[in-house]
Amino acid sequence: MSQGTVSTPISPTGAAGAAGGAHHAPSSRAALILGALGVVYGDIGTSPLYTLRACLTGLSVHTDLEPAHLLGVLSILFWMLMVVVSFKYVTLVLRADNRGEGGTLALLELAVRAREGKLRWVLIVLGIFGAALFYGDSMITPAISVLSALEGIGIVSHTLDHWVVPIALVVLIALFAIQSHGTAAMGKLFGPVMFLWFATLAALGGWQIWQTPEVLAALNPMWGLRFIVEFPWISFVLLGAVVLALTGAEALYADMGHFGRPAIRGAWFSMVLPALTLCYFGQGALLLRDPTAIRNPFFLMAPEWGLVPLVALATIATIVASQAVISGAYSVTRQAVQLGFWPRMQILHTSAVEKGQIYLPQVNALLLCAVLILVVWFRNSDNLAAAYGFAVTGTMLTTSVLAFAVLPRGTTGVKRMMWFLVLGLLLVLDVLLFSANVFKIHEGGWLPLMVAIVVFTLMMTWRRGRRLLSDMQQRDRQPLKEFMAQLEEYPPSRVPGTAIFMTMNSGNVPPALLHNLKHNKVLHDHVLFLTILVADVPYIAPEERFEVTKLSASSWTATVNYGFKEDPDVPEALRLIAEAYPELDLEPMRTSFFLSRQTVVAARKPALWRWRRVVFSFMARNSTRSTKFFKIPANRVVEMGMQVEL
Repeated sequence: MSQGTVSTPISPTGAAGAAGGAHHAPSSRAALILGALGVVYGDIGTSPLYTLRACLTGLSVHTDLEPAHLLGVLSILFWMLMVVVSFKYVTLVLRADNRGEGGTLALLELAVRAREGKLRWVLIVLGIFGAALFYGDSMITPAISVLSALEGIGIVSHTLDHWVVPIALVVLIALFAIQSHGTAAMGKLFGPVMFLWFATLAALGGWQIWQTPEVLAALNPMWGLRFIVEFPWISFVLLGAVVLALTGAEALYADMGHFGRPAIRGAWFSMVLPALTLCYFGQGALLLRDPTAIRNPFFLMAPEWGLVPLVALATIATIVASQAVISGAYSVTRQAVQLGFWPRMQILHTSAVEKGQIYLPQVNALLLCAVLILVVWFRNSDNLAAAYGFAVTGTMLTTSVLAFAVLPRGTTGVKRMMWFLVLGLLLVLDVLLFSANVFKIHEGGWLPLMVAIVVFTLMMTWRRGRRLLSDMQQRDRQPLKEFMAQLEEYPPSRVPGTAIFMTMNSGNVPPALLHNLKHNKVLHDHVLFLTILVADVPYIAPEERFEVTKLSASSWTATVNYGFKEDPDVPEALRLIAEAYPELDLEPMRTSFFLSRQTVVAARKPALWRWRRVVFSFMARNSTRSTKFFKIPANRVVEMGMQVEL
């Protein structure tokens, strides 16, 4: 049994959907903004640790670092923050919500809705590749963030430099080890910790600007334009480092369902943007006075007595940033499973209150191994910068293309032309950012590209294999209603109780029923054909959870709907159905579940290339059992084995 996809949009009013437009009390709004600081802005909030250093280090290779050049780089960096984050994401992209939810897969569902043909296929491929790139981001973010924070101990004393990598490994192992306990308790600290972090960024930067206010001239975009005109090629290459300031922008969109647009926008404009601006310009002010501070301008902004506390605070802040992207990997994986792009996986809920608090053991273990390898291999944040930029710009480019397909929808005339003009300009900017990082593939950009290609191939292979299996099962299949009517007229031996047959298509006879009749030659007194469907919306309203139809005197069909951010729970669904339809005998001790377990074998004329068939078979064998995924008690299940040729 595999999840299907609802072919027509269901119109739920889920809890997440209300988040985006609900009116909150002032105290609640403040709590949401504080929570957004901790969860949404951890990644972009720790970018000042390494961004300006990476920009200027790359610039110094091509030309001398003069004050005018420094002001030009600062100007470009500031206006990229304004255009890409403030305008593109915070102002525009947050409008493209899927019932209050954001993220690449949620946007993909919006983009392909009501579209057919080649365009739909192209959008699906692009969206899945963007989601695959996110896994590269999820691997690199913890490594580069923790390394960049701990590199501050080298400013305290160079004798501690060789301890950076070992301490980073210990911190990361501890971070991944506590994931199984959930982040509910830690989450309460995230907001205050990040508030303190942003306040510290603002204070350090503000103090440096106070001493060298000339740096504020870089707020004028003309400094950036002059730099671009004077060094067009260097400016293009520089974009590969400037993009590090934009890392985490995707989190603004992905976490919209948790906090809503008002809280995310409020946190950005009231706290995050001012703090980041002050910090970047503060580093610039320090460098105007002391160019040798380029070795680590962030930590050198602090007085000597404050270095150790700053390193400790930076380490905690990077743990928060890492936690956010790890949780994001869990969410993306669950959405991929529900939408049919990934095999079933064990999903554990770590909170009885928050729906988003989930833990995927397999994803956690793979991420931990990947992150530890990256730390040992690259050893410092500068070496990881190129790999990081490629993953980020690839995901941003995907979002822009999908937004291009969604935001102008429903508009006409001048307004539609304005949408295309604005989105077109943003798309050009994203192409430039991505192109600048393509030149860094040999420096580390190959890593997220390789990860994305592997994950993308696995996702598309799984989707293709499941589609072929579904098509094969529909061939020569008898209509269910007529078949059950014949059984009522010429019944086999009947046994007490209720048989529940899990099926992908409620209109056809499931293989498990045919095998049961063939081998056991009996039929239960009551028969229920159960289909689980996943909608292209995050959550389903309670009144639209299920639909029951009577087929014959003793048989029914039931379709249970879930959103792509919900976990199927068959026993709970049956309890609700039993309450609504008392004539259905669904008492747990008198019901048995019948499922088909398929084994893929090679066909004479294979529908899949051999290597894809091997990959699909491997993924199928290692997927979570249907009983565990659907929360069905294993002692009430009868599995009917069958071979399928692909």
